[in-house]
Amino acid sequence: MKKCTSCGTEVSKGYTEFKCPSCGKSVIIRCKACRVLGTRYTCNECGFAGP
Repeated sequence: MKKCTSCGTEVSKGYTEFKCPSCGKSVIIRCKACRVLGTRYTCNECGFAGP
């Protein structure tokens, strides 16, 4: 099961998934709640932090 990069909750619908905008190596997964709240995430590969 996929987990939100920001909060760690399991996601199944209403989430978004994209490659890190900085390095393009790591996949960032964001649940709907974290997207709405603008919760920060950090790339596991390069350490890039985004809103």
